[in-house]
Amino acid sequence: MGGRVSATRRVGGSCGEREGRSGAVTPIDDELVLGVPEIRLRPFVDRYIGYRERADVPLVRRETAGAFVVLILGWGAPLDVADPRGAERGVERVDSFVAGTFDGWCTTRTVGVGEGVELLLTPLTARRVLGLPLAELTNRAVGLGHLPGRWLEQLRHQLADAEGWPQRFALLDAALADRLAASPPVDARLDWAWRWLTASGGRGAVGELAAELGWSRRHLAARFREDVGLPPKTAARLMRFQHAHAALRDAAATGSPPGRGRAVDWAEVAVRCGYYDQSHLIRDFHQFAGATPAALLAAPSAV
Repeated sequence: MGGRVSATRRVGGSCGEREGRSGAVTPIDDELVLGVPEIRLRPFVDRYIGYRERADVPLVRRETAGAFVVLILGWGAPLDVADPRGAERGVERVDSFVAGTFDGWCTTRTVGVGEGVELLLTPLTARRVLGLPLAELTNRAVGLGHLPGRWLEQLRHQLADAEGWPQRFALLDAALADRLAASPPVDARLDWAWRWLTASGGRGAVGELAAELGWSRRHLAARFREDVGLPPKTAARLMRFQHAHAALRDAAATGSPPGRGRAVDWAEVAVRCGYYDQSHLIRDFHQFAGATPAALLAAPSAV
């Protein structure tokens, strides 16, 4: 059966912190359930993340930028999404939302018991699933009411009423398969361009990519802005950042004693991830994560 549950785990204090009025911090117990989509969906969706968490006082998380689209289908406590660059980029008091490709960090805030499913979609998959150009969602989080049709709202209710996570993941399998079957595929050249950038880890030159396609750089940038939401140069930067941020998560996870990350040679990470030097990497961390790697590593809950 598609959407099978692959892992269930309890995580204490590793995915966020509760911060009350006094500034005191208390670990959170999260329940995460990972689901594997059925085989025909795996080129489009890596996994489903089911969650249930309780926050008795406001829980604020910093969310890093990325070359992906976030889809949250929830049925618990509402949350706010805020971008420090402008209130119009965020959304308030929603239990479900879509966040387009972001080239800056943002925060989420909630209190109560939240439950739902999170999906991370590549932009071109999101373009087909959501049925609108990603340019309309660039640097924006919107509630489901702003999206075409009501199928996601109906799916959210079905997920909430389902008996358990296997049934929910099977519902996701069926709904996504139907959406992909009913939507026209993206331009094969654009799909190839995205896979080319991804395979290079964001290190491929945009001029070389345009030449490979036989497009001008201007045309390539226009196509990316329309269907990906960001120009190819920014998408490549985000891919490099994601590789560097993965190194940060690995360091935080393997730190000793627990709660302290191990030492990292950031100059070596910078070279490995395609940055000119360490200062180049740190500038991207400031823009995409809102802090330096060292500051994030010193507070693993923010990673």
